[in-house]
Formats: sequence, C-alpha cells, structure tokens
Amino acid sequence: MASSARPSSTPAPAGGPAPAPPPGRGPLPPAPRTNTVFRELRGARSPGEFAAVVRRAAREIGERVSCDARYIGRVEAGEIRCPNYAYERVFLHMFPGRTLADLGFAPRSAVRGRGARAAAPEPPEPAAARGPVHPIEQYEIQNHEESDVRRRAFMTGGPATVAVSLTSTAAAAPPVPAPRAADPGGARRAGEAEALAVEDAVRRIRVLDDRHGADGLYRRAAVPLRTAFELLDAATGRRATADRLHAGAGELAISVGWLAHDSGRFADARSHYAEALATARMCGNAGVEAHAFCNTAFLARDAGRPREAVRAAQAAQRAALELGSPRLLSLLALREAGGWAGLGDRPGCERALARARDLFDRGVSDADPEWMSFYGEAELAGLEAQCWSALGEWARAARFARRAAELQEPHFVRNTALYTAELADDLARAGRPDEAAAAGERVVSLLDEVQSSRVRSMLAETVRVLLPHRRAGGVGGFLDRYAALPRPA
Repeated sequence: MASSARPSSTPAPAGGPAPAPPPGRGPLPPAPRTNTVFRELRGARSPGEFAAVVRRAAREIGERVSCDARYIGRVEAGEIRCPNYAYERVFLHMFPGRTLADLGFAPRSAVRGRGARAAAPEPPEPAAARGPVHPIEQYEIQNHEESDVRRRAFMTGGPATVAVSLTSTAAAAPPVPAPRAADPGGARRAGEAEALAVEDAVRRIRVLDDRHGADGLYRRAAVPLRTAFELLDAATGRRATADRLHAGAGELAISVGWLAHDSGRFADARSHYAEALATARMCGNAGVEAHAFCNTAFLARDAGRPREAVRAAQAAQRAALELGSPRLLSLLALREAGGWAGLGDRPGCERALARARDLFDRGVSDADPEWMSFYGEAELAGLEAQCWSALGEWARAARFARRAAELQEPHFVRNTALYTAELADDLARAGRPDEAAAAGERVVSLLDEVQSSRVRSMLAETVRVLLPHRRAGGVGGFLDRYAALPRPA
C-alpha cells in the first residue's frame, strides 16, 4: 500500500484550530506535510525508478547515496523535511537553479534541534505557480494504491466480470476473451477447453504488449488472470490437465505482472510474480519457476534492488539447468549482469555478459520456451546497452543501443521504441545532443502506437539532460515536440 496507518489525530484545516490533545498529555506533534512539489517533480516515474535516477545523478558528481523507493516515499510523505548534505548536493545537481525550498523542503535551520519540532513551516509554493517550467515530466501521476485495490477486486470478483474483454484503450487492439470460469450449476469443473483458453489468453496478451505496450492493457488483463486462478480450484479429470492449468495460470500471472512492471506499478508486479512462483512450485514446473525468477530479477533491477536482482537471476539459472535451453540461460545471465551493473561491479557484470554471449551463440533449440520469442540479437544488444549505461559508459552503451534498434524486428514496436529511447539517453549523456534529439524524435513518432510508462519515463529523463543544450542542432525542435505530447488517458 502507498501509506501505513498513523496515530489517530486528524490535521486541522489550514487556518483552523489545532485538535485538542488527549487529556493528561502534552501538545500533539504536527503531522508531516506532504511534499507535493517533490512528488510533482517525480512525474510518472515510480519511486523505484526515480531512486535509480537519484543514484545515477549522485555518481555523476562523485557522491554515494543509498537511495531506494522507501526513501523517496518518506520524502514525499514529508517524513524527511530536509535532506542530509549528500542528498542536498545530488538534488541540486538534478534540478539546477533550484533551492531546497523550491524542491519542497524546509530550511535546515528549521529542522535542527528540539525547537524545530514545535511547528512545521508552510509548504513552498508549487513550481507551477512560480511561472512556466519546461515539462521535464508532464504525464499523469499514477495512483499505485488505487491500482492495488483494483487488482485485488479483480482477483476476488464474481464470475460475472469474466465478460469484460481485454481491449487497449490506447490503441484499437483486438479483444481477448477470458477463460470460462465453470459450468453453470453443479460442481465446478475444468478440462481441455479451459486449459487452452488460459494458454491462448497468455499468447494474446504477449502479442498486444509487443505491439502497443502495457499501459492500456494491465487492468483488463487482470480479469482472465482472476478466472485462471479460480480454475485451479475446479475439479479436473486428469492430472495432466491440472498441471497445464497451473502452468498456464503461472504464465498468465507473469504476463500480467510484466504489464504492471512496464507501466510502473512495481508493487503489483512483485505480487503477480510471487503468485506465479508459488504456482510453479506447487506443480513442480521448472520452466514457470525460471520465468518467474527471471522477471523478478528484472523488476528488482528496475526498482533499485540490484543485489536482489543478482540473486533472483541466479535462482532462475538453477531452475533452468534441467530445461536444456542455452538461449534461456543466456537471457538469465543477462539478468544477472544487470544486477552486477546496478551494484557498480564491472568485473561481475563482464563475466555474466561473456557467459550470456557464449550461451546465445549456441543457437536456438526445441527446448527454448515459447515466451522467449522476443529474445534475439536485438534484445541481447539492448540489455548489454543497459548494463554499460548503468556503469556510466555512455558511448559504449549508445553503440549497443543503436545496434539493438537497428536489428529489432518491425512487429516488436514497443521494443523498437524502448531501444531507441535508450539510445537517445545514452547519446545525450555521451555529449552528442544533436544525435540524441534525432533519436528522441523517432521515439515520439512511435508513441501513437506504444503506450509504455517505461518508454515515456526514459524519454523524460533524456529531455532533462538535453535542456541545457536547446540551441544545439535539432534539440529545440525535439523539446518542443515532446512538450506538445498529449497526456496519456
């Protein structure tokens, strides 16, 4: 959940009297004031993604901060009224020309010592009220608490909701039918038809994600997922059918988890991946277990938990050993490399990358999982680009990102946008603003088809880096075009 329970008192309205303290007690301490300015600056990025941006900015100026999603949440909740000196230097580097007050913090003098707790200062005026600011991130803020509540509602709703079709609101995508829940009346049963329906739902969700991205699909995809898990409690005539239903439900949970992951709902994604892992272990399916750990490693990397990413990727490799797929082991080695890169461990990253390339070069096999259709030379290059970017080697990262974008098959539109967004950011940081702007223009052109918070967040970060270079060739036009993008629904 986005927030935890707090002691009982309700803050008084602005200008009104403070609530009376309970009998026999002293004055109540003031409740923290939400830092709305800092939340506004985060934009559509998740707390974990923004924490990764903070750590990257710290490396740029030689600082070391252990920023994670929890720290960002405490800042936004007002629990951290003024950052320590290391964070102060990082935040002022990220937002040049602003003061701590401009970022929603209280003066250091107001929070030092006992007297500072007597009263909380009025929050600073929002940035929008001080005059126009270039829209570093103009997209609608996601309500993670609301999405979590809605996900649980899907998982516990009645069979009547099965009629809802999986249709992207952002693109005219074909509907995906949910699996049938059960026979009306009598005992609930499931058989071959239900197993096929679950497997078909998985395939169609993957196709829609490849073409359009996750943002318009996530909430609707939870409907067939809920039904799939209902089927696990239905009677089946054969153990093989029950195993297929469990495997299908696990894969569907992973697919829906990926939609949550790609649209910035990290808590939801973690929950779905955990469901998939539990389902895989209940039926002893090593393939689903490896897939669940693979995605968990990717999520941990993006959420700023690189050590967890390494361990999850290694667990995935142990599960995958018996499957006989070098390509799967190659992808899992890349997941491990991403974790090492996040830890700043270049030797560990290089060893994992070398292992990934060696396994990839062994070629395809009949044992390769169906879900790995996206994994080819383009994805190999794209994930290696992300490793070099995390290590701060921008020029090298740009070379791999360019190769990824050039090699990507046309029907993987979302991945084309992703690799090109990575290229734009790497070029911007490598000191090549004109090339970065040209790549950014290509990403903007794809946003009519692709609805992915991940891609938009990457593009927003590139815009931030390019702002001081507006006069460079093509940069001003790109920034203007980005500023004119419509807000996603």
